[in-house]
Amino acid sequence: MQQLPAPTALRALLPAVVFEMADRFTAAGHELSLVGGPVRDLFLGRVSPDLDFTTDADPDQTLAVVSGWADATWEVGRAFGTIALRRGEHTIEVTTYRADAYDADSRKPVVAFGTSLEEDLRRRDFTMNSMALRLPGLELVDPYGGFTDLEKGVIRTPGTPAASFSDDPLRMMRAARFASQLGVTVAPEVRAAMTEMAGRIEIISAERVRDEVVKLIVGAQPRAGVDLLVSTGLADRVLPEVSALRLEVDEHHRHKDVYQHSLQVLEQAAALETGPDGAVPGPDFVLRFAALLHDIGKPATRRFEANGAVSFRHHDAVGAKLAKKRMRALRFDNDTIKAVARLVELHMRFYGYGDAGWTDSAVRRYVTDAGPVLERLLRLTRSDVTTRNRRKAEHLAFACDDLERRIAELAEQEEMQAMRPDLDGGQIMKLLGIPPGPAVGRAYKFLLELRLDQGQLGAEAASAALLQWWAGQDQEVDARTPGTRDAARATTRETEQKRTDDE
Repeated sequence: MQQLPAPTALRALLPAVVFEMADRFTAAGHELSLVGGPVRDLFLGRVSPDLDFTTDADPDQTLAVVSGWADATWEVGRAFGTIALRRGEHTIEVTTYRADAYDADSRKPVVAFGTSLEEDLRRRDFTMNSMALRLPGLELVDPYGGFTDLEKGVIRTPGTPAASFSDDPLRMMRAARFASQLGVTVAPEVRAAMTEMAGRIEIISAERVRDEVVKLIVGAQPRAGVDLLVSTGLADRVLPEVSALRLEVDEHHRHKDVYQHSLQVLEQAAALETGPDGAVPGPDFVLRFAALLHDIGKPATRRFEANGAVSFRHHDAVGAKLAKKRMRALRFDNDTIKAVARLVELHMRFYGYGDAGWTDSAVRRYVTDAGPVLERLLRLTRSDVTTRNRRKAEHLAFACDDLERRIAELAEQEEMQAMRPDLDGGQIMKLLGIPPGPAVGRAYKFLLELRLDQGQLGAEAASAALLQWWAGQDQEVDARTPGTRDAARATTRETEQKRTDDE
């Protein structure tokens, strides 16, 4: 971390809009300071995407100051003293000094406007976010030692941690998120308060918790953030399936430490993400979260065998159901839930083919079942190898390489990502003489299975196979189209006669 530059150098690091704002507020007789994340990021040598200001001006006065200068303003946060505005490419928030009080049963503050910058800084979450640059002179205001804590890489609170987390329990989740994003640790008193007050997180909405989980998982060091949630008991409330991975391992029934294994898989999966133009651009929440959750079915499926071994049969299927349930509780969108659960469900599929080799049919099914999460699944499979046995690790790496090679070869031949039967729904209905309905779906499924097993057959061979299959089915005759079976049989006879004539 670097020292804060001198004001003259600092001015070059900040966008011009900061000083335009300062000039306007100063001219109107008001104070203005850049506060929180943007100041912290300057110490870290980063450019913050946010511009947050605090002022002694009330919302009406702020609106008056920026009127005619801002391109647009929003008053959705007015009740909390916040006016948002846009100037060019910058989105800015300006908040009146606050000295809030909190209800013990809610995280929503009783908003009270304050009278000083120092008072406003005290209400903030962590000391590293309780620093401000007073404008326009760029004087550092750091009454709670935020710079020193940031320099040491430690999270502390401006007041007592217990008071801070009681006021806003979401700050406990934010501490874990900062551990992931910034690589910092929490002070002992902060960890103790998080542990003692973990139950307070239950008054926070699922959506707010979800947002913090996402930011934590896509951070630079997600393992550290997850481990902090687990060790303080917060995960017992928000991700209990992850806490449950800490299975006891006794001396007679040894098996891999599932919790530590899952954290390692998470790290390894993140390391396999690609650049922005690659197959899995990082940070990728779906891949990382699936890596963390891939073994959550093991606690429920653990069995001690007669020979002393430990088994986890069907933990993949059980884990997929648990992943869906937890993500629904956290209000994730359906597409994200589906993608993560599919990866958890399929993460063991690779091991079913490894020793026998990869037939064309097996590869087709693997690709088709994975669908849009194929590239993530390939990376999850590689990440799941954490054995210290060098020979075993090399064998699995070779098998992964072989699978990916086979996928690439068949993809070139068959455009596997768009795997479809040789006949579409309209052709099926015309060939069999049937209307839209369940029978068309069954026929389509038959042709898809045929396609996966035998590859591309062509329309004529697929038609013949479908007619042969159809003739052996107990079709449900649609009252609206009498004679369906007879029509199908007649079509079959015509096709067979045509093939005989051609021969």
